[in-house]
Amino acid sequence: MKRQTTIKDIAKYLNISVATVSRALANLPNVKATTRNKVLNAAKQLNYHPNLIALKLQKNRSRLIGLVVPELRTSFFPLVIAGIQKVLSSANYQLIITQSDESKTIEAQNLQMLENHNVEGIIISISREGENKELYTKLMQNGIPLVFFNRVTTLVNAPKVIIDDYKFAFLATEHLIYNGFKKIYHFAGPKNLCITEKRKKGFIDAMHKHHKELTDKSIITVGVLMEKGYAAMKQVLATQDIPDAVFCFNDPLALGALKAMKEEDIRCPEQIALVGFSETEIAQLVTPTLTSVAQPTLEIGMAAANLVIEQINTPDTLNPHTICLNACLNIRDSSQSSGNK
Repeated sequence: MKRQTTIKDIAKYLNISVATVSRALANLPNVKATTRNKVLNAAKQLNYHPNLIALKLQKNRSRLIGLVVPELRTSFFPLVIAGIQKVLSSANYQLIITQSDESKTIEAQNLQMLENHNVEGIIISISREGENKELYTKLMQNGIPLVFFNRVTTLVNAPKVIIDDYKFAFLATEHLIYNGFKKIYHFAGPKNLCITEKRKKGFIDAMHKHHKELTDKSIITVGVLMEKGYAAMKQVLATQDIPDAVFCFNDPLALGALKAMKEEDIRCPEQIALVGFSETEIAQLVTPTLTSVAQPTLEIGMAAANLVIEQINTPDTLNPHTICLNACLNIRDSSQSSGNK
């Protein structure tokens, strides 16, 4: 039987120390990027596979990272997970994936289960029902670092990975204004999420900047699911107060709104324009194609994974910094100027 490649073999092959190889494979910060790449390439060439049992026994470490996401129905979170797994697999960590189904109670159950499985860190995007502050605090006090992304906490001091939700909500609304739409509504997300407030404020400030009228009907709290967007648009169309355009908290709301419009023979964008947020894959497949804010999902996942590894490797150093990544407003048919607004 062919002998399994070891870390010593990689060190001998590259003429570097075993300790350097070990640090590089563990993705520790005190290794040059060029050295880490050489080690990873050599490991692949020599068909090196880590001994997971030995890794778990080493320092009583599980090499497990927990993940809690609100849902797996849309493409956003699976794409983020791909970025997380890319980093963790190269650092010899395994990922336990759970979803809260948008429930604060289920989120808490998931977090407690992950703690019971001796995870070394947890990456989380909170549910629409709000934050489990006491549990977050307890986990961190027990030595389990938490990293939040997308839907982040405002109540505990922990690392975060976000985009500038305010900025891109402002740009999305301003795009509609520049295209001649005057009466613009906002289908807002759940009240318990801080990104709801940021996107709402971006909408409000863009409307104020361009002296567009805001009434008590301009902002409708809807939620996050497609069926909620559908129901909200049905209610709007049942009134005599119909907007020229709607900026939606996310793509599922916009897609639900589009479905309702088609059922009522309301043309998009000629009669009502739509803009979404978060860039689901369906955005480019529907007719008309949906204008949306695309978030760097892979990069969000990679940044969150690197942050949790950093926290694990430096447990005595509190560094709860926030990484703010760039996004992009992808302009498509659903928000084209109709010429008669």
